[in-house]
Amino acid sequence: MKIVLNTGGGDAPGLNAVIRSVVLSSEKRGWEVFGIHEGYRGILEPEAYPDGGIVRLDRQAVRGITHVGGTILGSTNRGNPLSYPILDDKGEWTTIDRSGELDAAFKEHGFDALVAIGGDGSLSIANEIGKRTGINVIGVPKTIDNDLKHTISTFGFDTAVSFATECLDRLHTTAESHSRIMVVEVMGRYAGWIALFSGIASTADVILIPEIPYDLKCVADKCNWRVGIGAKFTIVVVAEGAKPQGGEISIVGKSVGQAERLGGVGQKVAAALEAMTGQESRCVVLGHLLRGGSPTAQDRILSLRYGAAAVRALEEGVENVMVALQPPFVKYVPLSAVADAMKPVPLDGDIIATARDLGVCFGDD
Repeated sequence: MKIVLNTGGGDAPGLNAVIRSVVLSSEKRGWEVFGIHEGYRGILEPEAYPDGGIVRLDRQAVRGITHVGGTILGSTNRGNPLSYPILDDKGEWTTIDRSGELDAAFKEHGFDALVAIGGDGSLSIANEIGKRTGINVIGVPKTIDNDLKHTISTFGFDTAVSFATECLDRLHTTAESHSRIMVVEVMGRYAGWIALFSGIASTADVILIPEIPYDLKCVADKCNWRVGIGAKFTIVVVAEGAKPQGGEISIVGKSVGQAERLGGVGQKVAAALEAMTGQESRCVVLGHLLRGGSPTAQDRILSLRYGAAAVRALEEGVENVMVALQPPFVKYVPLSAVADAMKPVPLDGDIIATARDLGVCFGDD
């Protein structure tokens, strides 16, 4: 079998471990593996790369990369073949459907299967590519946001939460020293898993997530209450996709062929709380720091399990699925069931209940 794989969307710790696992598991079966540079760009714009945009991946190529963050293949969040950005005759950006070219390239290279490593957007694209080209697609769930349905966890999430928690731990000391409100903005476009887990782990006082629109008066009351009991600082964790009751998410921009970029909510919350409470406030945006660095042991193991499971799926003749963690097994879920399916934080779950029992304010009471 001749397998091609790619890494699309935002990078996440553990991508390289998946690549290594797919390569080693395939070599064991006598199969070949190739990697596409930067999502699908390497196969659609081969002239842009010295090696032609597609690289042979063997044991030597993936040696020593399990612990390395990022992706040796590169990634992009603006290379959707179904809506590919190009400059038109007027020098303006527009998008076109290049799935036909992709189909021709797959056939020219003789690829039997595509292992697509990505989040909700990348896997939705991969699902449609499978339909249009007929190539067998095996999806591997990657997103630090942990917002993909049908899997307990996505790799990259544990690393992001661990780093965010460390940062919040550090900010406790400076917040207390200066009697400040510290607002920490973390990633989380439509789901607040990172904010929730890191906030609880670091004993944050307020956690604002996309699933619960917030009232800043509730948050200000919490800050003032803490001053009243002698705790002169407050730690507020806010997901980038959190929004006020009756308001909208904070958008900083959008480019052709790319999803809207969120940001700025942390600064808005900090400024409003300072005005409402009279307490000095500061905002810290962790942003892409959450994507970088070496994956945790848990993310490494999960990535290696996913990569091996993807190859086993091909060996078993399974078609168009995503490998999914459903303890104690990694199972196969139809890719069509995953496409465009988000996994928000369940508001009736015990994680939210635990946070409320601990006195965490979500800005809604």
